[in-house]
Amino acid sequence: MAMRSMIGRVRGLGSAKEGTGHFFVQRLTAVALIPLSLWFVFSLVRLVGVEYGEIKFWASQQINACGLIALVIATFYHAELGLQVVIEDYVHDEGIKFISLVATKLVCAALAIAGIFAVLKLALFGV
Repeated sequence: MAMRSMIGRVRGLGSAKEGTGHFFVQRLTAVALIPLSLWFVFSLVRLVGVEYGEIKFWASQQINACGLIALVIATFYHAELGLQVVIEDYVHDEGIKFISLVATKLVCAALAIAGIFAVLKLALFGV
């Protein structure tokens, strides 16, 4: 016996109407983080013991700057999606849940913007 309404079965929607999309995007960011993280770790290992100028030069190269920005975006978006699930599952007071979700989104967005700004500043100005 199905627990969904007839209209829900016709539309193919669950109770939240967006869980599948959230699940898919979270898995997509996780898959994107695998090669980005491996690239970043291998790059850091190669840069151990080099002068600061060489690190600035490495980060200012277009492919590396783009990779760093992609890593920052994927990391904070994935973190926000995961924290959202935890908050939705374990925080039961609707007011606290709403405030927690908004705060999580704002903090993750602020950290991502700061990370992107740092990469761009390093890549464009070599500071």
